[in-house]
Amino acid sequence: MTYVVTDNCIKCKYMDCIEVCPVDCFYEGENMLVIHPDECIDCGVCEPECPADAIKPDTEGGLDKWLQINSEYAEKWPNITAKKEPPADAKTFDGETGKFEKYFSAEPGEGD
Repeated sequence: MTYVVTDNCIKCKYMDCIEVCPVDCFYEGENMLVIHPDECIDCGVCEPECPADAIKPDTEGGLDKWLQINSEYAEKWPNITAKKEPPADAKTFDGETGKFEKYFSAEPGEGD
């Protein structure tokens, strides 16, 4: 098992999860974060920290797409180990449906 970041992180990117991760397995894209599934130790401390409820265990049904996305972009994007400020308009996008199709960016973030 591992945890995955899902579409509600897109354009929210709160980063509270980063501060509690004991193994620094988060990677930063332009408008979302992903978890490296081979680095995640399945401790679960990140899940309740996400204000957008975007982190889920991969054992939940229907998350195969997100496991693939997290795996792919954790290899491409820079590691991030310190919390930054979320986008100013994050609350506007929190809970919006269809965010992957509307807003996902494959561009990397800044990382640390």
